Amino acid sequence: MKLYNAKAIARFLDLSERRVRQLRDEKVIEEYSPGLYDLITTNHRYINYLRQRNPESEERIDYQTERAKLVRVKRKNEEFDLLIKENRLHYSEDIERVMESMLTNFKARLMAIPSKLAPILSKKSKKAEVFTILKNGIDEALNELADFNTAFGETTDETSNN
Repeated sequence: MKLYNAKAIARFLDLSERRVRQLRDEKVIEEYSPGLYDLITTNHRYINYLRQRNPESEERIDYQTERAKLVRVKRKNEEFDLLIKENRLHYSEDIERVMESMLTNFKARLMAIPSKLAPILSKKSKKAEVFTILKNGIDEALNELADFNTAFGETTDETSNN
């Protein structure tokens, strides 16, 4: 009988040497002398250990259960399709595209405020007038962000025409 060290056993069973020592400590595999193992006996004991640990691997498939799972998945899929058609559910790609477009437009609006309002504000001397003009410019930019439904509707119409 040829004996092998823990490193060879670990390589054969596709385990770490530490796991081989753990299995030895758990009395799953047996050392014949300190640090040495019989390959065939160790292999059989490890296989039996795995079988006992995972008995459901040999269970039969229940047709009724599997059929019920399939029907449930198909029903959920149909429900999602209906929600998409009713515009109550949207693909994440569509939402990302709309948000990117809205935020790009919003940024452009904000960046345009100084050049648009600077000539007007330079002629004003009253703080109240300056405040009102600035507030109206900012509100105009914010209104574009607030109208998500219009932005989303325009984008989904564009994608459905393509």
